[in-house]
Amino acid sequence: MSPKIAAWSLLLLIACDEKKAENAAPSASVSVVASTAPSVTATETVAVSADAAPPDSVACQHVLVAYKGAKNAPANITRSKAEAKTRAEEVHKKAVAGEDMADLAQTYSDDQGSRERRGSAGKFKREGMVKPFSDAAFALKVNEISEVVETPFGFHVIKRNQ
Repeated sequence: MSPKIAAWSLLLLIACDEKKAENAAPSASVSVVASTAPSVTATETVAVSADAAPPDSVACQHVLVAYKGAKNAPANITRSKAEAKTRAEEVHKKAVAGEDMADLAQTYSDDQGSRERRGSAGKFKREGMVKPFSDAAFALKVNEISEVVETPFGFHVIKRNQ
């Protein structure tokens, strides 16, 4: 297929999807430029759904507040489940108020590895974390902070970075 035909085909496909995009959730404008000859250019702006494709991976920071009996909880953790939840809610309030997640992780996280990485959970696919953690992380927008999330490891406050 020639570049000219491919470019016009792309424009036609995008234009056909315009009606679908108008009925979709939030949209953004995207300009598509198709060159038909060195001196002739056709430009069309169409609506594209902002949530067209969910990401296959995300990057997050988190603070884990463990409790005695939680999976992989360090031996020195003696707080109850209720105390851990209260502490995680305190971290959440501070994060939402704008405190730096890296600082919060270094101060409050019971996960030694992520504490050393300033709260970073790295970039991961949905199946890379336990379901409640992944569900929360993938539901967040970039720079958004989750509510307190319970997993078998304790209570998390998650911030999506990418």
